[in-house]
Amino acid sequence: MAGGVHGRAGDIAVSLAVTYIRDRATLALTIALAALLAGCADEGWHGKNITGLMPELEFTLTDENGNAVTEDVFAGRPVAMYFGFIHCPDICPTTLARLAAATRRLPQSVSEDLQLAFVSVDPARDGPEQLDEYTGAFSDRMLGLTGTQKQLQALTRRYRITYGYDEPDANGDYEVSHSSAVFVFDAELEPRLMLLDSLEVPQMVEDLERLLTKP
Repeated sequence: MAGGVHGRAGDIAVSLAVTYIRDRATLALTIALAALLAGCADEGWHGKNITGLMPELEFTLTDENGNAVTEDVFAGRPVAMYFGFIHCPDICPTTLARLAAATRRLPQSVSEDLQLAFVSVDPARDGPEQLDEYTGAFSDRMLGLTGTQKQLQALTRRYRITYGYDEPDANGDYEVSHSSAVFVFDAELEPRLMLLDSLEVPQMVEDLERLLTKP
């Protein structure tokens, strides 16, 4: 699952531990170093730095206008992408509201290029018209996307995102379980940052501003 990503520095340190351990004293020292480096991998970030850990953004989906689109719709612009479903009672609207609020608090020079995207993993209920109404309630810069199960699985598996459906109740209603982090891609559509749904607006602002203003 997406939440299991770890820093590369920590991975390197653990690898060195396996290779160069000579005795118990060295083992203890190396483990301590590995823990330190793993902790430093996200130093200064409230979310998780995923630079270099996942492939660039790539998809074929349908947007809220009913058009077939690819990742080219975001070409040259950073994008913050969240996966969920319109009937989500709490986590989705809360996270999207925080993300939209964080975007509004960014300096204009930073925010004007940032695109927001909501990918519904519930295509049976979330069509273009529903997506357009839903995303518009949060931000005019948020694009709603969905697709066939094959298209959605190709995208979600690319970023280790999981989702599934509960059994429908007597009225045919059902819940959708899904990963709940926001994935932030840079202007080259490389994945750079994962904002957890537990972050508050000021923390999102700090991470987004740091990422988007870094030379």
